[in-house]
Amino acid sequence: MSDLFALAMPWWEFILRAVIVYVVVLVMVRVAGKRTLGQFTPFDMLLLVLLGNAVQNALLGQDTSLGGGLLLAATLIALNYFVGWITTRSPAMERVIEGEPVVLARHGHVLQKVLRRELVSKADFSKAMRDAGCDDVDEVDLALLETNGHITIILKKDRM
Repeated sequence: MSDLFALAMPWWEFILRAVIVYVVVLVMVRVAGKRTLGQFTPFDMLLLVLLGNAVQNALLGQDTSLGGGLLLAATLIALNYFVGWITTRSPAMERVIEGEPVVLARHGHVLQKVLRRELVSKADFSKAMRDAGCDDVDEVDLALLETNGHITIILKKDRM
């Protein structure tokens, strides 16, 4: 019971570890692409659980104290708040952290190379078209992969 609040390393090391792990994982998730964020499949959920487990030791080291866990949780929440705060105030930081929408189709032509690069399946694109009430790609004026992974379909105005 005496180890409940006894930290195995200095308090500042918890914060430093949290900042490093947060930034590195944020970069890795950002590089992984928008589709990993937009729609969770069972595989994405598994990745999330395993990712949390993988970075646990990097965050805690040998510490198993309640105080260390709470300090890490508070640091991660504060970092997340800070990232949200800075992205709402700086368009440049928003582009760096969240990215920009990507054009998947324009004027009835699907950009196949872009679909492959962004890991968007034909089935996902077709579903987005159906959700937009579109039966044929010729009706699509613009299709965007949003920064949150959602596909937005804008239909041509002169469609019948």
